[in-house]
Amino acid sequence: MRLQERKSFLKSYLEPSTNMPDVSLPVYMDNHATTRVDPRVLDAMLPYFGEKYGNPGSINHSFGWEAKEGVDLARESIAQLLGASPAEIVFTSGATESNNLAIRGVCLRQQRRGNHIISVTTEHKAVLDPLTRLSRRGFEVTWLPVEQAGSDIAGTICAEQVANSLRADTVLVSIMMANNEIGAIHPIAEIGQICEQQGVLFHCDATQAVGKLPVNVEDLQVGLMSFTAHKIYGPKGIGALYVRRKKPRVKLEPQIDGGGQEGGRRSGTLNVPGIIGLCRALELSISELEAEQLRLSKLRNRLYAQLLQAVPNMQLNGPNLSSPYRLAGNLNVSFPFVDGEALMMSIKDLAVSSGSACTSANPEPSHVLRALGLSKDATRSSLRFGLGRFNTEPEVDFAVQGISKAVSTLRKLSSLT
Repeated sequence: MRLQERKSFLKSYLEPSTNMPDVSLPVYMDNHATTRVDPRVLDAMLPYFGEKYGNPGSINHSFGWEAKEGVDLARESIAQLLGASPAEIVFTSGATESNNLAIRGVCLRQQRRGNHIISVTTEHKAVLDPLTRLSRRGFEVTWLPVEQAGSDIAGTICAEQVANSLRADTVLVSIMMANNEIGAIHPIAEIGQICEQQGVLFHCDATQAVGKLPVNVEDLQVGLMSFTAHKIYGPKGIGALYVRRKKPRVKLEPQIDGGGQEGGRRSGTLNVPGIIGLCRALELSISELEAEQLRLSKLRNRLYAQLLQAVPNMQLNGPNLSSPYRLAGNLNVSFPFVDGEALMMSIKDLAVSSGSACTSANPEPSHVLRALGLSKDATRSSLRFGLGRFNTEPEVDFAVQGISKAVSTLRKLSSLT
């Protein structure tokens, strides 16, 4: 009888519903992992794949001059949008390289001055791994804990934690602005002020924040800041690192040697189409920021409210949705008694995530959710939704129907085993 019941449930699940919203499939809701390139960004890039294909390092002919002019204008625009000067923008292959250049570049250059670093347990692997590597080379890392699950600001830290952890031998503080899994936003301006007063360099991984939150390097008082294009509807393979040039001037140990590009801080032929794409993506994101974040907040709240009604015992992970300390397009929830991987396999026409895309090959539960105090079971039953520019209300309704049906089926199957 149990086997027949299971077959009946499976048959019911596999039969298409007649009440599903009319949307184009598959539906993409994993915009924290990457974003679709905006057609307006692609239009700006296309000439630099064709008629403007020169190497900006070629200074003896018009092809190189034309490419260099495009790079220079893009650098100026990016700097202006972030409150920096053009010479403070260093182009890289993405935020991972930017983080490595910032962290290792500072620490390896200043090791004689001290070997203490401060960071947070919920940082992205592109920060955690370089810090772990440095710890094997004699550096000491203080890992700050975050607010625990159940708090309205779960996943965040306070500036006082940084102040209380600073030491005479602290050479770097590295803290992300917004978390890629739970959307938690740290008080970067307050932390920056403390670091500035104590004369300690402050690096901020702003990968999930640039283009989604107001970001001005002077207001934040950061010495270094990492960001990338493909989180804001630009191309993959291009990012940048802001490196302060005065009060004080930040000096880095290069991680890539070669042709001496980017003032010797990052050698390699510049990715001209990518730089143009990064610039255009940032321009669009900032010009549309206020209206778009309001739209995403409403869309995210619609998703959560409908899921809450359709799926019993669902748990919100991270800051309260009404908190100013959460990204507008982020939703992370756990579905008790359901495995997140099995759930994703059951909703093949919906692209979501069970954690960071950069750790998807790691079978261990999300270190971010574990840092909130969640059990392994609760962590493994979680899904991350990243809503973005091209998502719509019908897509939200489609996601709710698909997930609620899949959760119900998986729970019934589990109860029969």
